[in-house]
Amino acid sequence: MTASTHAIQLLQRAAAAADSKQAEDLVALDVSGPLPLTDIFLIATGRNERNVVAIASEIEDQLIESGSKPLRREGRAEGRWILLDFGDLVVHVFHEEDRMYYSLERLWKDCPVIPIELPTKIDAPEAD
Repeated sequence: MTASTHAIQLLQRAAAAADSKQAEDLVALDVSGPLPLTDIFLIATGRNERNVVAIASEIEDQLIESGSKPLRREGRAEGRWILLDFGDLVVHVFHEEDRMYYSLERLWKDCPVIPIELPTKIDAPEAD
């Protein structure tokens, strides 16, 4: 089984939102085989608690704007590991220390990685 087109569209929008808030180490895993309830895990890292909350908030805002409703959210108060469940897509935004500790990529290493297409950033022209 592979991730649905809808899940991949959610992933791309969520990844762009995360990137806009300087999320690091974005990884998307196709978990549709072992998990019947979701298609994709998006894993992202924030540098500190404030950054983790900002990344998760931007992802949630962008997906709500596109018509998706979060089914569940957890961890916002602590800002260490925020989980956003959008049905086909589950987003995990980690503080860098917690990401290393829980190592979701290792736990789900048998699942295929989905390429993430981020918008290209245009460098500001240099002043003469």
